Amino acid sequence: MELLRIATAGSVDDGKSTLIGRLLYDSKAIYDDVLDSAEQHSRRQSSEYFNLALLTDGLKAEREQGITIDVAYRYFSTPKRKFILADTPGHVQYTRNMVTGASTADVALIIVDARHGVVEQSRRHAVIGALLGIKHVVVCINKMDLVDFKEDVFRTIQSDLHDLLTELEIESHHFIPISALQGDNVVVKSDRMPWYIDGPLLPHLEDLELADNSDDAPLRFPVQYVIRPLSNEYHDYRGYAGTIASGRVEVGQEIAVLPSGATTLVTAIDTPEGEASSASEGEAVTIRISDNLDISRGAMLSGTSDRPTTEISFDATICWMSERTPLKSGLMLRIKHGTHTARAVVRELECRVDINSLSDLGFCEELKLNEIGQVTMRTSEPLVFDKYADIRGTGSFILIDETTNETVGAGMIGRPTYLSGVRA
Repeated sequence: MELLRIATAGSVDDGKSTLIGRLLYDSKAIYDDVLDSAEQHSRRQSSEYFNLALLTDGLKAEREQGITIDVAYRYFSTPKRKFILADTPGHVQYTRNMVTGASTADVALIIVDARHGVVEQSRRHAVIGALLGIKHVVVCINKMDLVDFKEDVFRTIQSDLHDLLTELEIESHHFIPISALQGDNVVVKSDRMPWYIDGPLLPHLEDLELADNSDDAPLRFPVQYVIRPLSNEYHDYRGYAGTIASGRVEVGQEIAVLPSGATTLVTAIDTPEGEASSASEGEAVTIRISDNLDISRGAMLSGTSDRPTTEISFDATICWMSERTPLKSGLMLRIKHGTHTARAVVRELECRVDINSLSDLGFCEELKLNEIGQVTMRTSEPLVFDKYADIRGTGSFILIDETTNETVGAGMIGRPTYLSGVRA
């Protein structure tokens, strides 16, 4: 079955955890011990309803405060599809957690409280989802039971967010009025909103079509490890192991080795099940080639006619994650890009992104915790990369503090088109 990765987002108390709890509960994807623990905690809280949020809020501080702090991953499946749900925090101070949870998502599930409408965090999460390259957004207007299931409330919110999602160039977006607490339009269609003619949330997620262009995409294979067995039986064996980040590789294909630019032929592809004639995106394989070339960890194998960029300087969008040190021009860091690690310097901090107004970017001297900005980076040795909008796996990186070894930033190479040329 096809896997769908979902990241939830929304403001505080919009009902993200309750919605995920409802999906898990109604699809019977909860272990008995987890269900018993949540029911006992609900009784201790003297709650009128079974607190579905307890099925995802696992940290003690989350249960005590009724908020989501860390990213919680939950797995479930239906006869049609497998799902991975990332419940991400709604607080501004946990923006970095939201970026982490949404970085691999196919779909962003943005929850909006029907009573409050579109708030700053709704816009923030839509923009971050777009920056992370998420192509599909489902907006759940929650707590419709608290506004008497009125259609005009739903339509107003739908109109407000439709314009923003269109501006962000989201490939598809869909709006669903729900009550996560009572189950309306989550798994089963609600009778209390006859004006809503589309189906509930779960069937929509089951039927959502994801474009599969993996075989048509350019080949990108970051070399993770060089395999040279010590056994006499395999003394001539030399293979290059890794996971295909994009595209497809076949035996007999001519490939380029970057950053050197040398070309060679693929002579064999080894998998855990034995030799294969080809392999595609996401598969972990070992590739053997016809020539004895100098290839080590951090090199990139690609097609010869559609090579990635090889440069020591590039533009990027950064989400800053350090509480101790702000990001400033001239800051020295270590960059980890795929399997390649090098030293890097922030040549220029161009601006801080104003999440509330995409048409207005303000210059700044530094980026603080959870702030997002545009920078120009320079590395100590060539990096082999694509724009993040083209290939996520080779267009993303993390920044590491050389002194503490702490991950202090997450970056996406390139500038989104809806931010291009915009300055305050």
